[in-house]
Amino acid sequence: MKRIIHPLEIPTKDLHQYIIGAVAPRPIAFVSTLDENGVANLAPYSFFNAFSSNPPIVVFSSNRRVSDNTTKDTLHNVRLNKECVVNVVSYPIVRQMSLASVEFPSGVSEFNKTGLTPESSESIKPPRVMESPVNFECKVKEIIPLGEHGGAGHLIICEVTLIAISEHVLQDNRLDPNKLDLMGRMGRNYYVRASGAALMEIYQSVTEVPLGFDGLPKHILESSVLTGNEIASLASLKNLPTELEISEYVRNHPEKMSKDVIHQSASALIKEGKSSEALCLLNSFA
Repeated sequence: MKRIIHPLEIPTKDLHQYIIGAVAPRPIAFVSTLDENGVANLAPYSFFNAFSSNPPIVVFSSNRRVSDNTTKDTLHNVRLNKECVVNVVSYPIVRQMSLASVEFPSGVSEFNKTGLTPESSESIKPPRVMESPVNFECKVKEIIPLGEHGGAGHLIICEVTLIAISEHVLQDNRLDPNKLDLMGRMGRNYYVRASGAALMEIYQSVTEVPLGFDGLPKHILESSVLTGNEIASLASLKNLPTELEISEYVRNHPEKMSKDVIHQSASALIKEGKSSEALCLLNSFA
């Protein structure tokens, strides 16, 4: 049973919580800008993502405040200067990032309030956050207002002009997620730390055609033991085992097992990353 929500029938503040609770985890853009007096502003935005590599485009949204329909300093500054730095948020600076979300008076620099260090950018005027492991220096290409009422967003479309990456988060010229240790935004006051046990690697070829669910035997699809994820691991394989492979498997594993035990054993194999062997087991004793 599912609860049905009609967006126009509930208060915006409640709708907002449903949206940010379900669209999660979200990456965090820690955006630095300059005001007309050269004071550096720093604010986090989790309505944010990358949308293109060529040209390199990142987009974040600065929403109108639900309480009084006012807009934020970041929006004012990017309208004025058309420049910003999108700094990523890693675990070591997450509490400082949270402090920057406080609505300090205009003209107050969040760099001072958070203890974070401004460092000069190379292609634009707003400073980078030195402690952030990756900084995207950006020119603002376009600002698209999405509405006029509290909660309405402004899509701030940014073209990346330079990327600064801390050497310690690189491994073989690629970003190492464990070293990067990024934070993601959830609903309410929750965050997620994207490293360690939270990470999982899923490989799926986009050029080889897999079996798919419709290519698997019925007894696998109707298993009371295997989960949807485990069946999907089998469905991602290219082929069913051949008769020769099945015969050899039976010869090497002559023990008799019940259907449930077979499926439990297959589940264990899948968890070990041995999906091909699991599929052979399931077909050997079908």
